[in-house]
Amino acid sequence: MAAVSSRVHFLGIGGSGLAPLARIALARGHLVSGSDQEPSARVEALRALGARVRTGAAPGPAALAAELAGVDVVVASSALGDDHPEVAAARAAGVPVRRRSDWLPELTAGYQLVAVAGSHGKTTTSAMLTLALRAAGADPTAVIGAEVPQLGGGGALVGSGELFVLEADEYGGAFGGLDPALAVVTNVEWEHPDLFPDEAAVRAVFTAFAARIRPGGVLVACGDDPGVAAVLSTLAEQPGGGPRVVRYGLGDGLTWRAADVTTVDGTTGGSAGSQELSGIPGDAPAVVTRATVLRDGEPVGTLRLALPGRHTVLNALAVLAVTSELGMPVEAALSALAGYTGAARRFQHVGSADLVSAGGSVEVIDDYAHHPTEIRVTLAAARQKAAGREVWAVIQPHTYSRLAALLDDFAVSFGDADRLYVTDIYAAREHDDLGLHATDLAKRVRSPAETSYVGWGELPERLAADLPGHDVLLLTLGAGTITELGPRLLALVTAAT
Repeated sequence: MAAVSSRVHFLGIGGSGLAPLARIALARGHLVSGSDQEPSARVEALRALGARVRTGAAPGPAALAAELAGVDVVVASSALGDDHPEVAAARAAGVPVRRRSDWLPELTAGYQLVAVAGSHGKTTTSAMLTLALRAAGADPTAVIGAEVPQLGGGGALVGSGELFVLEADEYGGAFGGLDPALAVVTNVEWEHPDLFPDEAAVRAVFTAFAARIRPGGVLVACGDDPGVAAVLSTLAEQPGGGPRVVRYGLGDGLTWRAADVTTVDGTTGGSAGSQELSGIPGDAPAVVTRATVLRDGEPVGTLRLALPGRHTVLNALAVLAVTSELGMPVEAALSALAGYTGAARRFQHVGSADLVSAGGSVEVIDDYAHHPTEIRVTLAAARQKAAGREVWAVIQPHTYSRLAALLDDFAVSFGDADRLYVTDIYAAREHDDLGLHATDLAKRVRSPAETSYVGWGELPERLAADLPGHDVLLLTLGAGTITELGPRLLALVTAAT
């Protein structure tokens, strides 16, 4: 962070993008203030750390001017336009305004930056990597797009070492000014259609990101992903051929590869379950993923994960590749990965309830998945974890533009669910100007056959009425307020029993 910026004011300080940056500023001894539209747990946590935060609508010009007095720099969320009253007030007062994309290069200057990018999987990969590096004594600084309980929560970690692990986001060009020493690209797929008109546009920004890797640096890339392959092909055509590339995945011929991937249900007991759970924390999820890890075709160890899913294995392989490049022994990285218990809203166990009087049970898992690919892999992981139970899903589509652009893909993404509930679209930063409704998705879904639209306000009661007589693993999917559904449902069914 720039030394001259002793007082930093964050607009949208409670968001997942800026809250970790505010935490790092506080840890470095800066005076931190800010504003946010709504009260939240993130805001309260920042207040407890010493930040002065106002919530609610922007006040009048005089109050805004007083709020900005003494501020050295304003860091504004990309969700706030240049005409936002607080952005305009800062500029009128002569206070420099930085977007997150402008601030990140300043924040990471002087570090050996490890930037983790990709259309999906950034958060889990960044969290796993930070945990592994910390276990190895590297004491990294990190910014992650979700709270990670094992790292103290808050999405930020301030260390004394030379490494900075950054979840590098393509949205709004946030990773455009970075110069990483080492970068990860997990996958490249059309996402954020409000910004990128097609897949070619997404591939172009990832190519530009990878091209900014410092001379002598390394790109760790998923060798299974066609979007990544297209980026690598374009990089190879550029002068100098781009950075050195280390590929990982499940396919043949890759530097880092996982073979014989299996899933063991630790709740069933027996020698297999006990063996796979050894070395994994007792409070970790019971389902364990196991694989043999190969480097250049030679076995180097056994990967054990306390989370299900092929995508989780791929994320772990990326971590093994990165830590190896940084000089960490494979055995130490495997041990750290075995103890990883997850990040908030990434296949997060919310709670369980037995429907004693009516028969049946429900376990609720909450996941941030809001893209067709994310939904497919999350449901596949849920099918593994369900162990014979029914898998039900509730999807809250996230933004009108995404649903419109990917409607056909969404419609075929729920095949691993036995029942699907589609609820109202979460608008986020958008307005309903496309004539879309959640029922447009519900009508197109053919599998599962039991698919229905249920309005947001009716969901808890509808689910509570449908659950009796069923043993269900219920997934709440989306990047909006859907995360509130699980606790409400569990409270409702618990009260009923």
